[in-house]
Amino acid sequence: MRRTRVLVVDDEPAILKFVRSNLQARGYEVYTASDGVEALDEFEVNNPDLVILDIRMPGMDGLEATRRIREHSQVPIIILSALGEESDKVRALDQGTDDYLTKPFGVDELLARVRAVLRRGKSPTQEIGPGPTGSFTAGDLVVDFEHRRVTMKGLEVKLTPTEYELLHQLVSNADKVMTHSILLNRVWGPEYSRESEYLRVYIGRLRRKLEPDPTQPKYILTEPGVGYRFRAP
Repeated sequence: MRRTRVLVVDDEPAILKFVRSNLQARGYEVYTASDGVEALDEFEVNNPDLVILDIRMPGMDGLEATRRIREHSQVPIIILSALGEESDKVRALDQGTDDYLTKPFGVDELLARVRAVLRRGKSPTQEIGPGPTGSFTAGDLVVDFEHRRVTMKGLEVKLTPTEYELLHQLVSNADKVMTHSILLNRVWGPEYSRESEYLRVYIGRLRRKLEPDPTQPKYILTEPGVGYRFRAP
């Protein structure tokens, strides 16, 4: 069985060594880079299953590297940063990252985040046991559960693994109110129960990709103070 490949990018040698050694000790195949430009080269050569990326680096920073990767790949990306304000997290998530880990962090937290994003990114052939089958249709939107494929007006919509899992939860419970806590627990995991900014950002990303007018959504509705509801026309 092929080992999971992880690309770790940080300009701090101590952080790079810490993350690499702990991942290697758990059986991951690890590649490293010290800046954004080197990261893009390593990404093209090694085709990693996960990228762990520092946000502040000389030359090309982590957000620009994320933007470049997102032009052609939906691989899970975890941002590392010493900046812990909510606005910093929202900015990184808006750029297309899947998770945000604030420095300093411990081994257990790092490994939990790695497992969580990889779990969300599993394809049907990687999952243990049968996954959901069939499809869901609402107007021009079609969600193919078996192949994790989403189309709008017949054109495929590229979603990150986390975006797909969030949409999956919403359409699987169409016309039911899904609370903030339920969505965070089911999509991200119990350790994310207080990360409300994650949910706001990802709902916004889904609306931009799926709604004819994201400012006047007809599919993904907000239930003020409670959560969200997918309305099936």
